[in-house]
Amino acid sequence: MAKTAVLALGGNAIIQAGQKGTITQQFTNTRESLEGVVDLIQQGYKLAITHGNGPQVGNLLIQQLAGIDKNIAPLPLGVLNAATEGTMGYMIEQSLQNRLYKNHINRNVITIVSQVRVDKDDPSILAPSKPVGPFFTQVQAETFAAKYGWNMVEDAGRGYRQVVPSPRPLEIVQAPTIKQLVEDGHVVIACGGGGIPYYLDADGNQEGLDAVIDKDFASALLALEIKADLLVILTGVEKVAINFGTENQIDLNEMSIEEALKYHKDGQFPKGSMGPKILAAVDFIQNGGKEVLITSIEKIVDAFAGKTGTRIHK
Repeated sequence: MAKTAVLALGGNAIIQAGQKGTITQQFTNTRESLEGVVDLIQQGYKLAITHGNGPQVGNLLIQQLAGIDKNIAPLPLGVLNAATEGTMGYMIEQSLQNRLYKNHINRNVITIVSQVRVDKDDPSILAPSKPVGPFFTQVQAETFAAKYGWNMVEDAGRGYRQVVPSPRPLEIVQAPTIKQLVEDGHVVIACGGGGIPYYLDADGNQEGLDAVIDKDFASALLALEIKADLLVILTGVEKVAINFGTENQIDLNEMSIEEALKYHKDGQFPKGSMGPKILAAVDFIQNGGKEVLITSIEKIVDAFAGKTGTRIHK
């Protein structure tokens, strides 16, 4: 039987460091990032693809602020999440569909704008921690904080970024439809940027929330809800490492969830980078998932073949 996998692409794969993020650059990066995905489809994998949206939604936030002086009403963050699901889903869908056509693979690629239920009383609402948008200098960060009330923090020594609430995902509305489409052989792009957060009010109605759901936690939940065999988290490094960036760096081929939690407790995986990926991997496995693979987009085919990457298991 064909295995089902959820592939989580990072938003930084679409807008790379140092780029302005023009649509030409984003399409170019998207096409390049899908090389290994086509290989997996040729191997028979049934796939759902998720993606981050940190740089993209951050740029939209800046555009909203720029429009205020022109008497254009700014859109809330939840609506901007929906917008990036559409625009980025379109880029990934078109680019992948063209690749499949070129390789004579008859598979449909479908984007689903996904709503994800959260708890309106989630502690993160009062303590924003999710980085979004581009990196800024300290002077720029102080200016945005003073002028617009943004919460700005230093991100792993790479500069300053805005942080917003990031509640944990509880349920994906469209998961049953996504599961059926994937089982039928379609490639589904879903939960972009973690999905659109909403909560249920006292009458059971859905209400949007100004927040960003972490893409890795949403991907883990999607993998559980569609009963995927494998969760693949694609990031900027080939393998997870401890003592990262030091002369004592050790790349890890595999980890048990106990080892992963111990390293996390010891501070090996920062909040703004590897930390959420490790915790999402642990969530997936503790709740019934079989295996998580973490690697870079460039090494995805070798990682699936067992030649590289970091595998987390029971």
